[in-house]
Amino acid sequence: MVRRGPCVQVWLSLLCTGLLAAAEPAIAADVPADRVAQHLAAGEFGAALEQAAQVADPAQQAELLKQVAASQQQAGAGAAARATLRRIADTEARARAQGQAARQGASLAGGGSLADFTQLMQLIQENTSGQWEQIDGVGGTMTPFFTGVRVSPEGVLSRVTTQDNTGNLAALAAQARKASLNDDMAQPSSLRLVSLARLEHEVAQRLADGLPVPQSMANFAGLSRVQYVFVDADAHDVILGGPAEAWQYNEQGQPVGVTSGRPTLQLDDFVTVLRTFLRGEGDFGCSINTRDEGVKALQEYVQQSLARGPLPAGSAVRNFVNMLQKKLGRQDVVVWGIPADSRVARVIVEADYRMKLIGIDKLDAGKSIPSYFDLLPLNLQKDPPNMEALRWWLTMKYDAVYHSPDRAAFEIQGASVKCLSENQMLTAEGKHLPTGKAEPINRLFASNFTSHYADLAQRDLVFADTQNVFDLALVAALIRHERLEDRTGIEFGVFAQNGGYVTARYPVPRELDSVVNHRVYNGRDIVVQVAGGVRADLLSVVQNDQIAKESPRLAKIDTPQLPAGRWWWDAAK
Repeated sequence: MVRRGPCVQVWLSLLCTGLLAAAEPAIAADVPADRVAQHLAAGEFGAALEQAAQVADPAQQAELLKQVAASQQQAGAGAAARATLRRIADTEARARAQGQAARQGASLAGGGSLADFTQLMQLIQENTSGQWEQIDGVGGTMTPFFTGVRVSPEGVLSRVTTQDNTGNLAALAAQARKASLNDDMAQPSSLRLVSLARLEHEVAQRLADGLPVPQSMANFAGLSRVQYVFVDADAHDVILGGPAEAWQYNEQGQPVGVTSGRPTLQLDDFVTVLRTFLRGEGDFGCSINTRDEGVKALQEYVQQSLARGPLPAGSAVRNFVNMLQKKLGRQDVVVWGIPADSRVARVIVEADYRMKLIGIDKLDAGKSIPSYFDLLPLNLQKDPPNMEALRWWLTMKYDAVYHSPDRAAFEIQGASVKCLSENQMLTAEGKHLPTGKAEPINRLFASNFTSHYADLAQRDLVFADTQNVFDLALVAALIRHERLEDRTGIEFGVFAQNGGYVTARYPVPRELDSVVNHRVYNGRDIVVQVAGGVRADLLSVVQNDQIAKESPRLAKIDTPQLPAGRWWWDAAK
């Protein structure tokens, strides 16, 4: 027999945040627009194009030409669509439209999980002979077959910088100046350099030509993490450096290093976080929020159950837990600071959700990170606490971000992810109140998660991917904090806000079912855990004097003489 009474504990894990959203203003409908729409509905592309060309206002004409091109693309006339986009007079508007068409052309055939299939399709196109309609205007075509991916949870992060006094970075910078022009990107490198200015130029050129961005660019030349950021004012450039290797695609279609198994850095992720910081945002993140009415219903049900006396073992316990999940109902997923349909949002949401599943013993993280349930028996002899909410969230952890005296070189050391915890009180109305404190078992789970994060990232790639996102976000925060645009004169062009490079879009999770688990201890104690936070406050890292430190060993880098079109190189050994 399982006793109920004060021994029944219900734990909730949740985080409330805000949501920022913006929409582009729609162009007012007029007679030419109506005529274009009518022609497109009838499949009369030539007549629609003629009507659009007669519009005097450049902005409205560009919008109508985009509509014609989209309809042509949807009908399978890719070459005609590209020709239509080339008629847009404004260079910037044309680049944006061409970028969107190049990246989203396949999505017009059905939407869904486009990004993974696009990578595979581009890989086939770039490594096979013969002509492809998307690239050459004639030849074969491929259509993705879409499967569903359900994404469901939340997240939180943060970062920092420091000065190095050993002198090692000066030697490293000198080494990086000498380019080993290894034409085989598949060769591993302990220090590969990627020029952001040159990369942007090459991407912009391909978009202008109506060509897709190749996987070498999308995967940052095989970089697996960012260790260095160099400022080259003479070349108007910012250069990223770190280890790199060849990549292959795993069963989920994700590019991972052939040796390390780590995910490669993603250009989409960099562009997403760069735009976030360049437009003045200070952080980004996500959360899963319980609804007050659900929490209130949950508490009332628990109190009614307590009043009814003992709960029989077996199915009665399972029914009790299932009813708790039903009473709590669905939770809202919120993303802020970044597009909710971006890959960055998908990664941090999934990482946070998986962390919650690990905590409630719904996902195995290995012996080094036991679940909250596995840790709880250590504390069962104590009086059970009142009904509370357990909160876990992720934040960035850096040992140091060193910079040279002239702030032209930066080195990131000790990059990892930290799990933080808090116990929150629940009111009778279902609201949760922060306490700023965490009980010992809650703190122990968070500590284990942090200490063994590297092992977890090797075991579950979403946590390694989260590290990559944070590192790229730190680079974006450095660019803003150090005013590198002004100092170098670098033009981010198609990568900038409203630029022509269009990142892949993913399904946006709006809500999800609450996740519940339970254990029975000593034949009497029923402990129920309801999973319910990620925030990236990266400016706090680069502004923290305890992390951001000067290092005389760091020195600026001079970009070597590179062939036209070359945007990456390996530092000479």
